[in-house]
Amino acid sequence: MSTLRAPHDRRNDIRNIAIIAHVDHGKTTLVDAVLRQTHVHRKIDDMGERIMDSMDQERERGITIRAKNASVIYNGVKINIVDTPGHADFGGEVERTLRMVDGVLILVDAKEGPMPQTTFVLRKALALGHKAIVVINKIDRPDAVIDDVVNRTFDLFVHLGATDEQLDFPIVYTSAIKGIATLDVNKPGTDIAPLLDTVLEKIPAPAITVDAPLQILVLALVQDPYKGKMGIGKIQSGSIARRQNVLVLGKDGAQIPGKVSDLAVYSGLERADTEQAAAGEIVAVAGLDDVSIGDTIADAEHPVALPRVTIDEPTVQMTFSVNNSPFAGREGKFLTSRHLRERLFKELETNVSLRVNETDSADRFLVAGRGELHLSVLIEQMRREGYELQVSQPEVILHREGDSVMEPYEELTIQVPETYQGTVIEEIGKRRGEMRHMRLIHSDVGTSEMHLEYHIPTRGIMGLKNVLLAKTRGTVIMHHVFSAYERAEERDLIVAPHGSLVAFEDGVSTGYAIFMTQERGAMFIGPGIDVYRGMVVGQNSRDEDLDVNVCKEKHLTNMRASGSDEALVLTPPREMTLEFALEYIGSDELVEITPQNLRLRKRLLHPEDRRKAKKAGK
Repeated sequence: MSTLRAPHDRRNDIRNIAIIAHVDHGKTTLVDAVLRQTHVHRKIDDMGERIMDSMDQERERGITIRAKNASVIYNGVKINIVDTPGHADFGGEVERTLRMVDGVLILVDAKEGPMPQTTFVLRKALALGHKAIVVINKIDRPDAVIDDVVNRTFDLFVHLGATDEQLDFPIVYTSAIKGIATLDVNKPGTDIAPLLDTVLEKIPAPAITVDAPLQILVLALVQDPYKGKMGIGKIQSGSIARRQNVLVLGKDGAQIPGKVSDLAVYSGLERADTEQAAAGEIVAVAGLDDVSIGDTIADAEHPVALPRVTIDEPTVQMTFSVNNSPFAGREGKFLTSRHLRERLFKELETNVSLRVNETDSADRFLVAGRGELHLSVLIEQMRREGYELQVSQPEVILHREGDSVMEPYEELTIQVPETYQGTVIEEIGKRRGEMRHMRLIHSDVGTSEMHLEYHIPTRGIMGLKNVLLAKTRGTVIMHHVFSAYERAEERDLIVAPHGSLVAFEDGVSTGYAIFMTQERGAMFIGPGIDVYRGMVVGQNSRDEDLDVNVCKEKHLTNMRASGSDEALVLTPPREMTLEFALEYIGSDELVEITPQNLRLRKRLLHPEDRRKAKKAGK
């Protein structure tokens, strides 16, 4: 089998770029400005904000989860743009996307500067040899520190081992929300054109080998309602046409013949059908049912495989199991282990960072991902599709290297008002966090914030957000990104245990019973809620479980007592989100997930069974 010849030509009518950044630094808003000002759609002004965030969860959470493709025409050049996720848990999307492009726009907030996720995505881009354009966004912020951010960004490039050519990066200053860009921070821009001009000038045109056999590395899959599965990738060499016979080169040397039934390129926000496409273009190919991410679509006569894309391994796992609670089957459409298995294995086709393994029980599956958010997005998606399931407490994945046990470590960044710095430092110290950097940030309004950077085991991150939000009255901002596997320490983390308030009978909760119970701790439910024995209804203020009766009704008498008939004052229950539930549960608890409800429960519902299990465990 021959090897691919070195590229000897460039296609100057195309540029392929990815936009990468930390969460909330304005990637999707910047793409909005580019799409609007290049008029990619005649109804573009009616499409609202964050046009590229098409998933419901993306709009609700305000984050990008799946990489999206779009294209614009500027000065006769087609610019293919990929909006990538900004959260480390979706790093698999970023890693694949970077193989599809020839350069990157790296967005940095004019106040926050480079953050952990910036480091993560930039490391990947530089390793692939990509040229970067640094975009300092939100320059109109009153607290912007642009010179400091530029210096820190340069230091980050040096730290990551950028070449001299990569260090000579152009800088564009933007306000994405206003849709303006400028090359001189002291001269405000009027539109986004300076950014697009810089892309055409600084991002290299795709390198192609026109006379070589066809090669497309499949880096994404989409399901089209009419065309079926479509593989997306950049044509590295040769050309492709509809009704062309090709070979899909899969894992372990597999060669699967196929025929291209449909071919599409990106035009604006949509895929546009085309009869043929040449090297350098990003295309979507239909008709190849057996194609997977990482496969090469190759010429049928001269098949040459491209190196498969490598994705970082998952670090967190949990069990997904069939819902067997007393309320199972009330709301969901998909309830059985067969439904659960089919859905999880279908997810593997497009979610390359995910791993699913069967266990010794047909009703339970071990699912591993890049973090709690990665797994919770999948759970939420399944819930909205009508699935019922139960999930266990997330656990880190340990590796063994020789005689050593290795565990994942993360880089943690925290910003918190100076008042709470002692509380935060104490809590993270208990979780074996090692402080790497600390600085005081003064704002124009006279307040001061501490910026703290830590190296911490992934185990120490679990449950940390809820603890810090409670201890800092909701003022903490934290981000973390996977760093590396390192030797696991013998000593355990000092994590404060929690006790749960557990319902000990089936029924409907009453205001009277909750009023009598709420002094014991924080409630998760209000009155009028169906409960079952073994369901967790609150958090005990002590570090032990307590069985409570939340269905008790006030006995009626014909006597009136002073004060006893006044209205009961109930504390509002704590809001139950999926992320909170996953962080809260202990090793003997589960989260029951149905289309309309989230419930916490004990694995063993009967109090006597739990007592026996606890006794046997001692």
